[in-house]
Amino acid sequence: MEIIDSNRLADTCPLLTEKAEVADTPERFVFTGSGSEYFRIWIVNLLLSIVTLGIYSAWAKVRKTRYFYDNTTLAGASFDYHGNPWSILRGRIIAALFFGAYNVAFSMSSMAGFVMLAMLGMIMPWTIWKSLQFKLYNSSYRGIRFGFAGSMGKIYYVYFLLPVVTLLTAYLLAPFAHQRMKKFQHEQSRYGDTHFSFHASAGKFYGAYLLALAIAVIGIFMIGIAFGGTFVGLKESGLKHAGTAAIGSFLLFVAALCIWIFSLFPVFLTLLQNLIWNNTRLGDHRFACHMTLGRMVFITVTNMLGVIATLGLFIPFAQIRMMKYRIESMSLMPADTLDSFITDTQAKASATGEGMVDVFDLDLSL
Repeated sequence: MEIIDSNRLADTCPLLTEKAEVADTPERFVFTGSGSEYFRIWIVNLLLSIVTLGIYSAWAKVRKTRYFYDNTTLAGASFDYHGNPWSILRGRIIAALFFGAYNVAFSMSSMAGFVMLAMLGMIMPWTIWKSLQFKLYNSSYRGIRFGFAGSMGKIYYVYFLLPVVTLLTAYLLAPFAHQRMKKFQHEQSRYGDTHFSFHASAGKFYGAYLLALAIAVIGIFMIGIAFGGTFVGLKESGLKHAGTAAIGSFLLFVAALCIWIFSLFPVFLTLLQNLIWNNTRLGDHRFACHMTLGRMVFITVTNMLGVIATLGLFIPFAQIRMMKYRIESMSLMPADTLDSFITDTQAKASATGEGMVDVFDLDLSL
C-alpha cells in the first residue's frame, strides 16, 4: 500500500488544503460603538420621546437599532437595519389600544377584565410572530436580507400552549419550553435562502438551568457562612441592643445578598448564550460563543454601580459595554470561504426577488 505524503497531497490538491484552512479560521464579530458617541443618540432619543409623549420612541428605536447594526461587523462588513418608524409607531398604537381596553375592562368588572386578559393571551403569540418577521426582514448583511417563516399552528404551540403547560407544572417544563422556543426561532430564520439550524437538546437546557440553580444556592450558602457570626450576635443581644458594628455587618450581608442575586442574571445569560450559539448553524457554517461567567458578572455589577452613581446617565455606556462583550464573544466558523457563500447567496436572492415588503410592514413589539 502506498503511503500518501501530506506535502505531496497539499501540492496536488491546493484547493482541498485551502478549504480546510478556511474551515478552521473563525471570523470574529466586532463591535465598534463607543459610549460617548452613543450617549448623544441616547440623550436626544430620551428627551424627544418625553417631549412628544412617547411618539418619538418609534424613531428612537430605529436610530438606536441602526447604530448598533452599523457598528457590528463580520469579515469587514457591517449589518444594516431598514425598519420604518411609521410601522413601529402603528404597532405601538395598536398595542396601547389593547392594553387600554384591558385596563378599562377590569375597571368595569372582574369578569370583563379576565375575558380581555384571555383575548390578549390569544393575540400575544401572533404579535410575537409578526415582530420576529419584521425584525429579521428589516435586517441585512452585505445587501442580503434575513427572513423568518413559521406557521400559525407552530406559533401557538410554542408561545401559548407550552407557556400554559409550563405554568401548570410549576415551571418544571421551563427548560423544555425554552429549548423548543429557541429551536423554533432559529430554524425558522434564514439568511437569503439559507436557513439556520439548531442542535441543542432539551437535556442541555435542563443542564444549564440546574447549573445556574446550583451556582445560586452555593453563593447564598457561602454568603450565609461569611456573615453567620452577625446573626448569632444579633440573636444574643437583640436588635435594640446591637452595636454599630453588628448592624453594619448585617447591612453588608443584605448588600452582598442583593448583589449576588443581581449577579445571577448575567450568570444565567452567559450559560444560555454559550449554549444557544454553540449549537446554531447557518447552512454548513457554525457559530461559536465563548462568554465567561467572571467577565460577565464584572461588567454587570460595575454597570449597575455606574448607573446608580450617575443617577442613570451611565446607562448608554453600560449598554455599549455589555453589547461589545456579548458581540465580540461570538465567531462564525465558515465551512468554506465566506465570500463564495455570500456570492452564491446574493445570486439566489436576486433570482427570487424581494416581494414580501408589505407583508411585514408592521411591528407590534413594545
